[in-house]
Amino acid sequence: MKTSIKSFFCFALAVLSFGCNDDGGTATPVDSFSYTFEESAEGWEGGVADYPADWDTSRLEFRFARTDLPASVNKDGMAMRISGRNFSDDLFMFMKKQVTGLEPNQTYSVTFRIELASQYPEESVGIGGSPGASVYLKAGGSTIEPMAVVEGDYIRLNIDKGNQAQGGEDMVVLGNVGIPGEDFTYQLIQRDNEQQPVEVTTDSNGSLWLIIGTDSGFEGTTTLYYNTVEVMLE
Repeated sequence: MKTSIKSFFCFALAVLSFGCNDDGGTATPVDSFSYTFEESAEGWEGGVADYPADWDTSRLEFRFARTDLPASVNKDGMAMRISGRNFSDDLFMFMKKQVTGLEPNQTYSVTFRIELASQYPEESVGIGGSPGASVYLKAGGSTIEPMAVVEGDYIRLNIDKGNQAQGGEDMVVLGNVGIPGEDFTYQLIQRDNEQQPVEVTTDSNGSLWLIIGTDSGFEGTTTLYYNTVEVMLE
């Protein structure tokens, strides 16, 4: 079994826990969630957007499945594998999950901490851009379900994720998927938006959607393994 990565902001595994307060004052109510994918996909679903509407989607070679971590990370455990081939210089691959049981019509400040396995050196060069430095990891949320929809001649995401290196109203950039060194060997990396939480408002039932994805400027195949996802809503 994998060991969950260290929490930030006094992470608690239980939902409806309480945040820490260094000055001894009243703690801030916090909802926290941790996903390790050891037993199942835990309700996460995959999708892809940002490609011409008239394309045969099979050419994207999109795959989303729960599988073992790559052997080179030297760590046992399961992860969510997501893979796709970018022909359009702008492919967005994502996974999403609905969270329920929150306060209705409440705006939360949402922070993600993600551990994933990548094999793409940040200094590497590729068509359209680097397979490491030009593939941007984003995270955020929405009241409505994030979906790929037809928008003119393209299939686009129905929420505002921004474009490539730029975030949008509903998603922020956590960094890229680049690893240090020159070897194309899978290793675990961590990314978070601790310095830039994203605000998300629940619906009247106390639900919202979480979404994580990569906005690619690299024209080629990207295959990543999401090992652990931690989410804090404050």
